[in-house]
Amino acid sequence: MLDAIAREDFDDLRGELGDLLFQVVFYAQMAQEEGRFDFNDICAAISDKLERRHPHIFGEATAGSSSEVLARWEQIKSAERAEKSQHSALDDIPHSLPALMRAHKIQKRCSAVGFDWTSLGPVLDKVHEEIDEVMHEAQQAVVDEAKLEEEVGDLLFATVNLSRHLGVKAEVALQKANLKFERRFREVERIVAARGLEMTGVDLDTMERVWQEVKRQETDL
Repeated sequence: MLDAIAREDFDDLRGELGDLLFQVVFYAQMAQEEGRFDFNDICAAISDKLERRHPHIFGEATAGSSSEVLARWEQIKSAERAEKSQHSALDDIPHSLPALMRAHKIQKRCSAVGFDWTSLGPVLDKVHEEIDEVMHEAQQAVVDEAKLEEEVGDLLFATVNLSRHLGVKAEVALQKANLKFERRFREVERIVAARGLEMTGVDLDTMERVWQEVKRQETDL
């Protein structure tokens, strides 16, 4: 479904939403047969959650800014976690999330309780620090692969934090970057083939020139 949304393929999205709806109906039916809950209970639960978490829309509370809305949202979420005996701000972040998205959520939760830099400078410094540490490990005579992996992970985490401070969702940004690269590479393949050549028989300098040609074509559009 996310792929269909990213590609803006609404025909495909219709089918993917159907698959998603099937899962909801299927598990609702199973739960109903076991006497646990039914489809109406699911609808009621999401309605209750929306009303509870958005009192400035559905209740009498007021919010003067988006920051007030976010602060109230975190207060409500904290109360919900307390009711579930979840004492850490990080307790209910699903491990099944894509890594970049989960990193964003972890950092956002930490920020909500004050564990965050308040300016961009230290955030960017941390990215540079992590790059230096990656290069230090990569340039060892005998590379410790586990340590190098750890440092690359730290760099990715720091980069997600930079994205978050800039108001950019790293997962979405990387998805778009993937699509852009794929689009350009496919065009490079097309141009190379149109010139009667094979990608495996073309040197890197030639491919780079075609790549830059493709980029210029996009800029001129």
